[in-house]
Amino acid sequence: MGKYLGDEALRNGVDVCVSSWQRIAPNTLPTMAKAAANYMNSQLVKMEAITNGYTEGISLDTSGHVSEGSGENIFVIKDGKIYTPPFSASVLPGITRDSVVTLALEMGYALTEQNLSRELLYIADEVFFTGTAAEITPIRSVDRILVGKGKPGPVTRALQDRFLSIVQGQAEDKYGWLTLCNQTVAAGH
Repeated sequence: MGKYLGDEALRNGVDVCVSSWQRIAPNTLPTMAKAAANYMNSQLVKMEAITNGYTEGISLDTSGHVSEGSGENIFVIKDGKIYTPPFSASVLPGITRDSVVTLALEMGYALTEQNLSRELLYIADEVFFTGTAAEITPIRSVDRILVGKGKPGPVTRALQDRFLSIVQGQAEDKYGWLTLCNQTVAAGH
């Protein structure tokens, strides 16, 4: 499987928008479930973003707080501290999200799960997405407003480098995240 937002996105970041589509509310559908019905909401966010010239969209919850991307969790860095929305903001509890939380704390970063206002996206020093296919993808602009200097910042890079070194087998996997598959794959498959 290729990178969800592209190899270029991992290196240089992506341009995103805040969607007019809200994330589904917990009292409408089970937002913590990877269920087919939930993906319709995500597809509306993604389609709107692409139609308007962005790579991806960010949805807000029904209270107006930052929720997540159409297929990714989101992290915001301001003044050296890392913030991510709580599950109560209708986020999917992602495996990569959990991995980044683990690595951030291990690396000595202060990390807080709390409701995030939309305007924090515009004044953040760094913002990035996490997801199985997105891995750790920097966000370089939100609604055409540059995030920081408009390129991946040092916290994002440090977490991305650490995460990728583990999942690509270049660093010890002391967490048991990887499963070795001793199966030969035919050439061209």
